[in-house]
Amino acid sequence: MKLKKALIVLLILVVSVVSAAFVLPKAGVKIASQATPDAFFNRFFQWKLGLDLAGGSALIYDIDLSAVAKAEQQSVLNGLKDVIERRVNLYGVSEPRIRVVDKGDKKQLLVELAGEKDLSGAVKQIGETPMLDFRENCSVSEQMMICSPTELTGRYIKKAEVTINSQGVTRPVVSLEFDVEGAKLFEDITGRNVGKPLAIFLDGQPIDAPTVSEKIIGGKAQISGDGIDMESANKLVERFNAGALSAPITLVNQRVVNASSADDSLKKIVFAGLVGVALVALFMVVIYRSLGVIAALALLFYIIFTLAIFKITPGFAMSLAGITGFILSIGSAVDANILIFERTKEEIRRGASRKAAIESGFKFAWSSIRDSNVNTILISIILFTFTSSFVKGFALTLLIGIIVNLVVTFTVTRALLRALVRNKRVKIATQK
Repeated sequence: MKLKKALIVLLILVVSVVSAAFVLPKAGVKIASQATPDAFFNRFFQWKLGLDLAGGSALIYDIDLSAVAKAEQQSVLNGLKDVIERRVNLYGVSEPRIRVVDKGDKKQLLVELAGEKDLSGAVKQIGETPMLDFRENCSVSEQMMICSPTELTGRYIKKAEVTINSQGVTRPVVSLEFDVEGAKLFEDITGRNVGKPLAIFLDGQPIDAPTVSEKIIGGKAQISGDGIDMESANKLVERFNAGALSAPITLVNQRVVNASSADDSLKKIVFAGLVGVALVALFMVVIYRSLGVIAALALLFYIIFTLAIFKITPGFAMSLAGITGFILSIGSAVDANILIFERTKEEIRRGASRKAAIESGFKFAWSSIRDSNVNTILISIILFTFTSSFVKGFALTLLIGIIVNLVVTFTVTRALLRALVRNKRVKIATQK
């Protein structure tokens, strides 16, 4: 039994050391003017920092959903986010954060590009993503083509490529292939427009209006016309393969965060966090003596394990709000220990042995710890589900922190206490 407890403590120490090496930034990054070492494990995964820590820019677009049915809006918004992310990634901006938010009765698209300093090219790429749609019942009035929009838009494009039409005058043609849903729509639209023109509009301008000779089955179409040369055809194919917008967007605001100011904010909040942790650890040692030392060690393990989970979580980007949530969760971690230690002291005053008192402390303090943490977990889930922007980051880090805190308290702290109490190394202050 003694060997088993020793092995558990050894395992905790090994995992902690590996996790500590893992959470370090990549080798060469300076922390407090000192470059981080190459600890092997910090080669795996890299910290993803939010806009407020890495600097960069945020673009805000208004989304025009006037032509989209209410039932289709959520699908259109999801497709729009995917398309913009692919467009930005093609430009080379890593880990963009793209969200749809409510702005009164409008929808807006927020594109955060952490670390990106020259945005002119990225803005151009996003803005040039084409809005393609097919229209029917066309008529010409005062040299303008007026048509009725159909359900078929560029969101249904599966593949695009350039081919050459050698009939008559050689010219490039953009060949399109629709997905299953788009192919069905195209079949229905061409079926009801046999002998009539079916106009193709790009960014609100007609580029071709071929007459439909028969119902087209198979989901393939072609774009040609006098305005399509080889350069524009290649450009269209590039855009369509990245994704055509499912709804028009308009850039309305651009915010730039300077990297130096972001770095200054990071230093301040990390310093504040370190001071806070040191004061909490000092408080625990002064009040609970040896138990406080164990609590301080468990707090260190908690910080390491939580940071490791943050780093390995897919899509997680650390922000100032996230760090705030994490630091707040540290207070909850200490609260659990205080409840356990106070109950332990009560049991000792009643005459229980130290080992029995500690076991009772964990057993009887659990209900209070559970209730307080469940409430915080529920609040975090509500904030994460129904809010946006930096509030989500705060809620996520707080949620992860609370869950890790419960695991660490009832595994790491308990294992350390069991091992040390058995060897009679822990002195417990029982004075009221």
